[in-house]
Amino acid sequence: MGLVLNTGRTVAVVARELGINEATLGRWVHLHKDRQGVGEAPLSESERVELGRLRKDVAELKLDRAFLKKASLFFAQEASDTNVKRSN
Repeated sequence: MGLVLNTGRTVAVVARELGINEATLGRWVHLHKDRQGVGEAPLSESERVELGRLRKDVAELKLDRAFLKKASLFFAQEASDTNVKRSN
């Protein structure tokens, strides 16, 4: 991790040099940063407001997506039933 954090080299380069999986090294670096609190400054008020708005938007989009999935299944079933009736 020190090779990534202290030298500025990328995870990919260091992983290749050490002969380890890039995703594994990346996960180690990420966990280390989380434990150390490195890389994340506190959010400003405007960032917190925007984050709240974006989370609300994501929740709404998830509901829309779930509805559309159910609607598409309904209409697919209707079309299938119609095709079965026509073939009889």
